[in-house]
Amino acid sequence: MSAAESTFWYDEGCGEEYLTVYRHRDETEARVVADLIRSHVSCAPGAPALDVGCGVGRHVRFLNGYQWTVGVDISASLLHIANKTVPGASLVRADMRSLPFRSGVFGLVVNLFTSFGYFGDDAQNHRVIAEIARVTAPGGWFVLDFLNAMRVRRTLVNFDRQKVGSVVIEQRRQISTDGNYVQKVITVVGAHRSFRERVRLFDQQDLAAMLGNYGFAVRQTLGDYQGGPGTPDSPRAILISQRCV
Repeated sequence: MSAAESTFWYDEGCGEEYLTVYRHRDETEARVVADLIRSHVSCAPGAPALDVGCGVGRHVRFLNGYQWTVGVDISASLLHIANKTVPGASLVRADMRSLPFRSGVFGLVVNLFTSFGYFGDDAQNHRVIAEIARVTAPGGWFVLDFLNAMRVRRTLVNFDRQKVGSVVIEQRRQISTDGNYVQKVITVVGAHRSFRERVRLFDQQDLAAMLGNYGFAVRQTLGDYQGGPGTPDSPRAILISQRCV
């Protein structure tokens, strides 16, 4: 694959392809997720919220219905779309490893739809959690919505091809030889556009331990957006934690 074809999904120019591939992640689902979060956390009145890795702002729209929410993302392309689809939203372009906010300001921080684990160096993934802990108020909440690594390893579909309107999308997936990453190459057939995803396969207990290292206590783990329990077969690992220090 050429250098021009091997950009990660969050690089410039990948916004439209991202929306095509993940078209099933729509506003209906975003509302369900926002309602799920608010049914499991209780924030101090007036405390702002932060959506880390907000993408096109789907969840910002509905979280704003509960409390003022800021969205932050590294992708200018996705934020450009968010500015058009969520008018008036508070959106900031920044690296999640260095959040441009003062310490202890947010009563709720969310990281949704596996917007974590994209760094090849685990120290960089830890930096993300450290920054989230820094900007979360004592007693504030952090909701991490991650894939269920155990299920991904067991049920991964190596290849699929689908037509979306006039666009054909091919997706090739594999588990890295060390078992630590799920890797995906997404190709827009005929457009000579390919981009990659690679996500660290953190198991649920690894995530809980990481959160604990940065002062979060996991209060509950859910396995889907309907609020079902986390099990080896559940599609998600949704950790609801509270900052204790």
